[in-house]
Amino acid sequence: MSKVLELRSKRAALWEQTKSFLEKHRGENDLVPAEAVEQYNRMVKDVKAMGDEISRLEEQEAFDAQLASPTTKPVISKPGAANKQPAVSSPLGTAEYNAAFWNMIRNRGDYGAIQNALSVGVDSEGGYTVPNEFERQLVEALDENNIFRGMAHVIHTSSGTRKIPIAEASGEASWIDEGEEIPEVPMTFGQATLSAYKLGEMIKISNELLHDSAFDLESYIARRFGVSMGNAEEKAFITGTGIGQPLGILDDAGAEIGVTAASQTAVTFDEIYGLYYSVRSPYRKKATFLCNEALVLQMMTIKDANGNYIWKPGLGIAEPDTLLNRPLKTSSYMPAVEAGNKVLLFGDMSYYWIADRAGRTFRRLNELYARTDQVGFLTTQRVDGKLILTEAVKVLQMAAGA
Repeated sequence: MSKVLELRSKRAALWEQTKSFLEKHRGENDLVPAEAVEQYNRMVKDVKAMGDEISRLEEQEAFDAQLASPTTKPVISKPGAANKQPAVSSPLGTAEYNAAFWNMIRNRGDYGAIQNALSVGVDSEGGYTVPNEFERQLVEALDENNIFRGMAHVIHTSSGTRKIPIAEASGEASWIDEGEEIPEVPMTFGQATLSAYKLGEMIKISNELLHDSAFDLESYIARRFGVSMGNAEEKAFITGTGIGQPLGILDDAGAEIGVTAASQTAVTFDEIYGLYYSVRSPYRKKATFLCNEALVLQMMTIKDANGNYIWKPGLGIAEPDTLLNRPLKTSSYMPAVEAGNKVLLFGDMSYYWIADRAGRTFRRLNELYARTDQVGFLTTQRVDGKLILTEAVKVLQMAAGA
């Protein structure tokens, strides 16, 4: 037994003796004779002295351990690597995970390497969570090929659903006289729910490309998946049914009809102007027009009452074209100018919320295309979207057919 443990044991025993001594000499009136008090105080001092000695010995042991410790750390990796690598809070962001992931993709290592070195790498559905760097590239590709995603409000969720509270009505304060009762203003609240619909894709790559170290596999996969998944997303965000996919902004439960055109094939200045003012002023401050390019060609020839073209090209770098001095963007998934179609959106698109469920998964399929010496790659993600405030966006609809 060490000296410290021995003193701790003696100190505990002495303290119990001290308490017993005091109780033993306590009289019927709960008073303790003076001579017993003096003895009690001496015993308490001994308990404190033992505590001080224990503290001194523990301090000595700490100094001895510090002096006995090595003054340098052994080199277990490249010198200076610790200074070059930034602190990583997510295991998916480590260089080790990134290297193991792409070695698995190129079949240069085994699948267990990811599981052993990076225990976070296995998805509940059997895929591998992509490294942070690859996911960043994929998100960039999605944004680049998805005009609507850039205008919408994007949130990230780790659960399957996300409930969004919405104030459906707001009252108005009243002017009251002195002593008059203050009236109650009714407030109503609703709730929108965003789910997590699965979006997936599979591509094939030859083994020659996989084993070619000069081939930038990461960029190719990110770009390929980004284009196709971005297109699928944008189509759903605009025309989605809400069944197994996001609810599109053009759905009857989405943007409200602001103007109905008199023609089935053409729009006029008055109708576009009417759409502009069908959106309330607070939403017009950040509002954007959205249509397909065929309609843009038609609107480029429209003039206002003063003979000025209402369409103007963007002159600066990355500056969008404008319509009635508001940004005009195009999407090939906006309907054509035909009878009954909703062809022109205007409003604050940030009220369309996109919910990305955290973590895309990625799987390599070795056997499916083995006969053609190719390897399949499959990726999935979960996403939902919905216009949570319908009055923020209005749409121009063409006249119905006969």
